[in-house]
Amino acid sequence: MSKETSRLQPIRLDAYKPLREVVSETLRQAIRDGIFKPGERLMEIPLSEELGVSRTPIREAIRKLELEGFVIMIPRRGTYVADISLKDISQVFEIRSALEELAGALAAERITAEEIEYLERMLVEIGTYIEKKDMDRIVEADVNFHEVLYKASRNERLVEIIHNLREQTLRFRTVSMNQPGRLAKTWEEHRLLVEAIADRDANKARKIARLHMEHSEQALLTGMNIDNNHK
Repeated sequence: MSKETSRLQPIRLDAYKPLREVVSETLRQAIRDGIFKPGERLMEIPLSEELGVSRTPIREAIRKLELEGFVIMIPRRGTYVADISLKDISQVFEIRSALEELAGALAAERITAEEIEYLERMLVEIGTYIEKKDMDRIVEADVNFHEVLYKASRNERLVEIIHNLREQTLRFRTVSMNQPGRLAKTWEEHRLLVEAIADRDANKARKIARLHMEHSEQALLTGMNIDNNHK
């Protein structure tokens, strides 16, 4: 593929990560950023040329992205960027809501004092980024916030499943966050969740986590111009 049509930068080798993981992250981010559009075909040879790697890590990365729901592989036709449907969104949020409730409840029972302190510091950071309208920092801090929260559940299988489901809707994160008032509301929901967890109130943490997911889904559907009543 010529430099004029290339949309990806060559892979920079990371000594701490297998090549297939670096390739997976690169392709996943390209899909999230809209570099590769829903329904677009992904071909191994052009991708290997763009990224400067062999076809093997490309093939392995595509298999991983298929499991995560980013691409679909059609026999004898090839691999295409998945186009998430309203039904897909609804099903993902139904499952995530239950899992986020569980994660919140377990965190309330198992979190350490150091982790609570970290989450409280993260709330202050996120609030500062919201005031500055620094979306990149908001997204980064939000990911870190949830990572600590999930870790506090002390259930590695649960964390793994939540990660997989989150990946399927992360490409729409900015659609949700850009809804008027959503960032402030998200911050307040996070504050209430941390408060419930710090109080070791598992039931309250469940309720807040469920409400947070309901509001997140509604914001996403609104941003996509979809009426939640027509699911």
